[in-house]
Amino acid sequence: MARKADSAAAEARAAATPPDVDEYLRHLSKERDVSPNTVKAYERDLYDFVAFLGSYYGTAAWTWEGVDRLAMRGFLAHLSRRGAGKRTMARTLSGVRSFYRWMHRNEMVESNPAKAVGAPKQEKYLPGYLDRAQIELLFQMAELRAMEGEFTGVRNLAILELFYSTGMRLSELQGLSRGDLDIVSQQVKVRGKGRKERIVPIGDHAVLALRNYESKRDELLRGAGPKAERSAYFLARTGKRIGVRQVQKVVSAFLAEIDEDAGLSVHSLRHTFATHLLDNGADLRAVQELLGHASISTTQIYTHTSVERLKQVYQKSHPRA
Repeated sequence: MARKADSAAAEARAAATPPDVDEYLRHLSKERDVSPNTVKAYERDLYDFVAFLGSYYGTAAWTWEGVDRLAMRGFLAHLSRRGAGKRTMARTLSGVRSFYRWMHRNEMVESNPAKAVGAPKQEKYLPGYLDRAQIELLFQMAELRAMEGEFTGVRNLAILELFYSTGMRLSELQGLSRGDLDIVSQQVKVRGKGRKERIVPIGDHAVLALRNYESKRDELLRGAGPKAERSAYFLARTGKRIGVRQVQKVVSAFLAEIDEDAGLSVHSLRHTFATHLLDNGADLRAVQELLGHASISTTQIYTHTSVERLKQVYQKSHPRA
């Protein structure tokens, strides 16, 4: 019954959505080759926007051309009442702007009402990360469990090592295929946002963990049968590609043992990777390339967390330190 209700709700939502939105989503997917996750985010945001316009204008017919700045402000207020954060509101507004730019290029509208509305000012924050002692403790725990020789323990250590060694995103690690890793050359091909590819080196500790995992992976595949996903790199015990939520669960369990109240997440390993590189004097541009950031301003947030390196420079350089 629940599945039928969900299906009916989806059909009702699709029926209430102007075909322009679906055409735009197809444009993103087919012509601009935008990643599936990004297309889903645009789809969700634009469906929310259409639903809001339906309630905002009530029974009156509305058009894209007729949407004005007041309606856009009302939409942002609607998101705020629903508890959306400023980052979510800014992202949603950006999606609506992009949609209107596409319609303007295709001469479907004459103006972009979202352009006249400013995005909410976002609070600056420092990303959570692990210090050196916490990283050592994390890998001590993971190594002890891997030494038991079970598939999951060996795999989980490889996952943690690869996260910390490369700074890749959760979706990037989960989507890795067997051919993306070259352990001999100690590098991995990563497909990031917008399907942009980058090559990232892999450290010695990660290589050792990956070699051990590949041995266990081969054993698992020999008994998994023809339904196994042999092209996927990280596998569940079923022989299928490991899911995003399963990776989150594995990493979060380890991080909770390190500090349950610190609010650490899978993304904290990416923050830790960048922070530790900068602490040891890595060039900001190099860290930008390794992380796959389009803009260096995104990478610069990690300079705020590199207090340790600044203190070391001060101690060495100041005459009366």
